[in-house]
Amino acid sequence: MTVLVVSTAAFMACFAAWMMFGVIGIPLRDQLQLNSTEFGLLTATPVLTGSVFRLPLGIWADRFGGHIVMFLLLITCAVPLWLASYASELWQFLLLGLALGLVGASFSVGTPYVARFFPPERRGFAMGFFGAGTVGAALNMFIAPVLMNNFGWQAVPRFYAVLLLMIAIVFWFLAAPDPGARRATSFRSQLAVMGDRRVWKYCQYYSIVFGGFTALSIWMPQYYVREYGFSIAVASLLAACFSLPGGALRAVGGVLADRFGAHNVTWWVLWVAWVALFLLSYPHTEFAIRTVDGYSHFTIALTPWVFTPLLFVVGVTFAFGMASTFKYIGDDFPENLGVVSGLVGMVGGLGGFLLPIMFGGLLDWLGFNSSCFMLLYGVVSVSLMLSYLTEVRQAPVMGHDDRDMMVSPRLKKEPAQ
Repeated sequence: MTVLVVSTAAFMACFAAWMMFGVIGIPLRDQLQLNSTEFGLLTATPVLTGSVFRLPLGIWADRFGGHIVMFLLLITCAVPLWLASYASELWQFLLLGLALGLVGASFSVGTPYVARFFPPERRGFAMGFFGAGTVGAALNMFIAPVLMNNFGWQAVPRFYAVLLLMIAIVFWFLAAPDPGARRATSFRSQLAVMGDRRVWKYCQYYSIVFGGFTALSIWMPQYYVREYGFSIAVASLLAACFSLPGGALRAVGGVLADRFGAHNVTWWVLWVAWVALFLLSYPHTEFAIRTVDGYSHFTIALTPWVFTPLLFVVGVTFAFGMASTFKYIGDDFPENLGVVSGLVGMVGGLGGFLLPIMFGGLLDWLGFNSSCFMLLYGVVSVSLMLSYLTEVRQAPVMGHDDRDMMVSPRLKKEPAQ
């Protein structure tokens, strides 16, 4: 259990640093005179590196052990974090963002590492508990505004650099050696599992739940500022209503996946998210209806007190979906957890990189803030159709096997007399 706790703490710190630009990017947007697309690029750049390196770091975690790989990752990423406090141009932030973004790859190191300490029937809980480190996105919403208000935005990357160094020392002494490291395994044999179609199906699921979670964690602080006119501190606090459950309840999602199965949880996650995103997609609308006495004016808009609970629901569903996806992986690929979790995490992270840029592009093009939810609603709609066509018709989602419903009872053979 000690390994699980210290690994989760390390991932939590890494995830908070990974989401840093979502908050400090708000003053940088004015300082650097960025449009919405450039702002999306700035905030998403660390996500790109953290996504791309999930696969190789997952392979190394299988090959050399998660203990040593996680320790070296924490030490290495502290350097660009500290240097980021001295940047003054967009290109400098982008380059340093690429370097410090490696912290996001800590997920594919820690997931197979902690899973190997638990039996199969407990791996859903273990990976869900570790994945709860994504609550670091919510902690960043509390930590970054306080540091910015008192010491300037430069204090935020410096704080995270020192934090990573401290956690690296604690992790080295308290975490145990990886019991599943296999130094003799060749990279080719590790990558052979990528030919399994199930891996790419799980990539598709994770690109929605984790990619959407990461993108919205980055995007929501500035959304509250621009849509409702809140201060950065208040906007970050309300945005935490999304990212906090998205992290803290991931362990609950793992327990549900252990209890009811990964497929059932994933299917209902998609449906609930689909409904909530439909409501969030509706833009602030004002219109007039001509009546016999003149015109009646109406406004349809989500107040922040309606918007925030809906956002909370999306955060909960994404948390459960992230856990159920890795329950799939733990069940189907126990011998290749590093490479499969690395690949799935990479694709999910790439979704988290591309979505903020697409959010910014849509905002510049359409001009209203809820366009980001329209995009996510469309992605979830496609995913629901794909899930139905590839899985639901073959799985007992509603308590029965749909394959049996395709056969008329009259056509079934009577039992022998």
